[in-house]
Amino acid sequence: MNAAIDRAGALNGRLNAFTQIFDSPGAPRPGPLSGMPVAIKENICTRRGLSTAGSRILEGYRSPFDATAVARLLDAGAVVIGKTNLDEFGMGSSTEHSPHGPTRNPWDLDRVPGGSSGGSASAVAAGIVPVALGSDTGGSIRQPAALCGLVGLKPTYGRVSRYGLIAYASSLDVIGPISRTVTEAARVLQVIAGPDEHDSTCSKRPVPDLLTSLESPVENLRIGLVRSMLSGANHPAVNQAIEASAARLADAGATIVDVDLLDPDIAIATYYIVAPAEASSNLARFDGVRYGRRAAIPNDASLDDLYRASRTEGFGPEVRRRIMLGTHVLSSGYYDAYYLRALKARRLIRNDFDRAFDTHALHALLMPVTPGPAFRIGEKDKDPLALYLEDVYTVGVSLAGLPAIAMPAGMTEGNKPLPIGVQLVARPFDEPTLLRVARTLERLSPPMNFPA
Repeated sequence: MNAAIDRAGALNGRLNAFTQIFDSPGAPRPGPLSGMPVAIKENICTRRGLSTAGSRILEGYRSPFDATAVARLLDAGAVVIGKTNLDEFGMGSSTEHSPHGPTRNPWDLDRVPGGSSGGSASAVAAGIVPVALGSDTGGSIRQPAALCGLVGLKPTYGRVSRYGLIAYASSLDVIGPISRTVTEAARVLQVIAGPDEHDSTCSKRPVPDLLTSLESPVENLRIGLVRSMLSGANHPAVNQAIEASAARLADAGATIVDVDLLDPDIAIATYYIVAPAEASSNLARFDGVRYGRRAAIPNDASLDDLYRASRTEGFGPEVRRRIMLGTHVLSSGYYDAYYLRALKARRLIRNDFDRAFDTHALHALLMPVTPGPAFRIGEKDKDPLALYLEDVYTVGVSLAGLPAIAMPAGMTEGNKPLPIGVQLVARPFDEPTLLRVARTLERLSPPMNFPA
């Protein structure tokens, strides 16, 4: 634990993974995670330190309570050593949209670690902590895990309580672990998952033992390979990693079945209507009145002037862009054409996943996480659409509310190779099968030689 705190202090000047590093709190509680140092994304509330969601609008905010996921980690004996950087309110795919500055990828400090949980991924990839909590709205756990050579687990929507997660899009937001191994991800999910009276969207289903079946063979399993996603738009190493992963699972005895899903562009279009609409509603609470940043305004200014000044000072450009987009699609005259239509498309996306699983009697799907490896810092800064397309393979799974895991499966070629990840997706609440397939693939894949 103390070594993790020391390493965080030594490396953070280069990585900018942490927004806060805590001193040792003393002896940890006994439990299944006793003594494990963990880091927490700063949009997840903790009593200790600040919980600002990476936004000036919440500058200096201290939560009076721990998020349920954090409380369960602490009860299991884990030790929180700090809060990690993120794209403001989780709105981004690179961890460049933060008032704390960009986070850097330990594999190449000139490249992004992905986002929005980039600080959590950077901290794990750098060997500071074995596990960090992130949040995933459209890929924000899986994408940074893939770009940093890590395991990123997005549970089924409702499997983990959202209580204490500062909301971005409430029907999509999920808390989950980023780790170096599938086993560590399973151990942490076992602790944080389960019913919670504080969150009405949290499932009351009991959580099965995720560790007993982890090493079980996969001979009787059918894995769907989404071949339509292996396009020329991907970096060649992405397609190679998918093909190699399918071959490894086949060697382990699984049956590989080619399947098709709806064009992922449909999911991107749907997501960037649904998520901004919910963000527009959720972020309306930040008005400079009850809490958060309050702009200084003249005595004769109106309430509208206070709202405008506080939000202009408090929100960054990407958050403002998404709020305006969400407000537009919810406005009179546009609601039916955009938002209502997007909700119908969302239902079709879920039905399409269900059809693929049922028609082919599948246990899991195998598909890409990202179109390519980590890109350079600033490379997509002037083109928001190019940045949004980084989520092309992850947002559909989020819209459908399914469990998914990203994991390393290859490297690019060249003098400075970069990690490439693959994504496994399972039926709702079937995390045991998802983790079992992932663990098999992990055993058969080359080990990651992380940067020193």
